[in-house]
Amino acid sequence: MQSNGNQPKSMKTFLVIWFGQLISIIGSGLTGFGLSVWIFTQTGDATPFALNALAYNLPRILIQPIAGSVADRFNRKKIMIISDTGAALVTLVVAGLLFTDNLQVWHIYLTTAISSLFSAFQDPAYRSSITMIVAKKDLARAGGMQQIGSATNLILVPMLAAFLYAAVGLRGVILIDFATFFFAIGALLVVHIPQPERKTQPSEDGKSSMLKDVGFAWNYLRERPGLFGLLWFYAAVNFFLSLSGPLWGPLVLSFGSEVELGVVQMATGLGMLLGGVMISTWGGPKDKKIPAVIAAIALSSIGYVIASLHPSVAFPAVGQFVVSFFLPASAALSQAVWQVKVPADIQGRVFSIRAMIAFSIIPLANLIAGPLADKVFVPMMSAGGLLSDSIFARLIGTGTGRGFAMVFLLSGVFLVGLSLLVLAYPRVRNLEKEIPDAIPDDQEEIVTEAVPGDAVPVPIGD
Repeated sequence: MQSNGNQPKSMKTFLVIWFGQLISIIGSGLTGFGLSVWIFTQTGDATPFALNALAYNLPRILIQPIAGSVADRFNRKKIMIISDTGAALVTLVVAGLLFTDNLQVWHIYLTTAISSLFSAFQDPAYRSSITMIVAKKDLARAGGMQQIGSATNLILVPMLAAFLYAAVGLRGVILIDFATFFFAIGALLVVHIPQPERKTQPSEDGKSSMLKDVGFAWNYLRERPGLFGLLWFYAAVNFFLSLSGPLWGPLVLSFGSEVELGVVQMATGLGMLLGGVMISTWGGPKDKKIPAVIAAIALSSIGYVIASLHPSVAFPAVGQFVVSFFLPASAALSQAVWQVKVPADIQGRVFSIRAMIAFSIIPLANLIAGPLADKVFVPMMSAGGLLSDSIFARLIGTGTGRGFAMVFLLSGVFLVGLSLLVLAYPRVRNLEKEIPDAIPDDQEEIVTEAVPGDAVPVPIGD
């Protein structure tokens, strides 16, 4: 495969792709918001939220190694186009079920699982393509810009959802979601995404070669203890995030309305937007990015504690703002480190194994989140419950929804403690010094001089 590594890298390409993805993400967000409210209206429990999250995460994790091998073997642009097309067709199926009044909760689980498979193939192709179109010095900014897109979605979706539901109903909203996929696909069709030169060739003998690719990526990480340890830290963090994540809706709806849930989601978007703008403008520290990643995770965890303190919309709104403000810095800086340390031609495989390890614990968290809240902590934190006279009750109160709050409180405390422990581990803390860069600085200086306009950060996201 011919290398395109010497071609100038332009943020314009990234901007075009981002814009198409942004429109599609907003459409999907409208559908997701409406279906989440529909699920809670139909069931009134937290468990279906957790099961839907499980339906998204489990297939994605299982298919990641194959998706990474595919990203290194085939044209990454075509992989992204096919993935977006598949996701659009799944949305069309949901619309059909709605129009025929046949939609059931299990249909949502199934279509969510299928959508996650397409997303699993798109993700390594997209992330590994960023290294080919964004200069080394701008990788952290690009990561922050991706977060801005998600934040824009969270801010706009609640307002748009309320207006569109009144104007065209849920069926119309899902059709709008389907139409937005054409923006994502169209953007990919008009840009050029360079392919990396293959320095490490994947084998070409079918299924066995896929297994060899998985083994190669696993060994690559095992030989680098800093990266390997960082991955298991991410897995633990994702466990607690995913334990609480499906419960945001039940927590707010236990004392508030759909409008107040929208307020919390808007606070989430505002925090993510400001955090994304901060990291995309600043770019993060030149050195010691990993300590900054860990510190950002610890600070974001405080938001879970805040959200648990009182059953009024202000507390989960402020809590979500804190969580969302610091997580973009953590995600952007981490992604920049990985993109610099891992050679471009093997990023598909390595990034997929990274995702599989980091997300491997999420299905367990999704599986136990609902029952843990509904069957354990809700009864314990009810009036006369086992913990109704405990220090926890004095801190967050008792009654309706306080069992959900207990999950948030414990998650926040454990995450802060875990972050401090990992920060004390030198192999993770010093991995930037121990592992050499895969992208030479002198190469990037030439690229920057070739396109001086790219030195100006552009506030975009994914």
